[in-house]
Amino acid sequence: MSEPNFQDIPDYKPKKGEKFMSKRQIKHFKEKLSAWRNQLVSDAENTITHIQEDSSKVADDNDRATLEEEFTLELRARDRERKLIVKIEKSLHTIEMGDYGYCKTCGAKISLKRLEARPTADECIDCKTIAERKEGSF
Repeated sequence: MSEPNFQDIPDYKPKKGEKFMSKRQIKHFKEKLSAWRNQLVSDAENTITHIQEDSSKVADDNDRATLEEEFTLELRARDRERKLIVKIEKSLHTIEMGDYGYCKTCGAKISLKRLEARPTADECIDCKTIAERKEGSF
């Protein structure tokens, strides 16, 4: 059985009266984050294989230049994904520490809706908005 695509994991539907960050919720986000990380790692491995296989097949200089530009764009995307893997690992660590789902700035609960949209979120929407405004003011 292949690893699930993180986007195929349905959003969490809490039971009525369910405690925030219950065992079921923790399990859901751990699975979602792990599947996402595994997908990104697999994509990176496929890129390496693709570049190794395709780089030796081109004799024409123009075709080689085009191929190298494609490789550059692909590697740039993988570098962004590498940084995302670090965030995912940090979120998985936060789950293990028991702090996942709570804002690192004010301690408030991060909404399940926000965590579904951005499972690596570590700030509530209010603190994130304030931080982004401060970044933009410089």
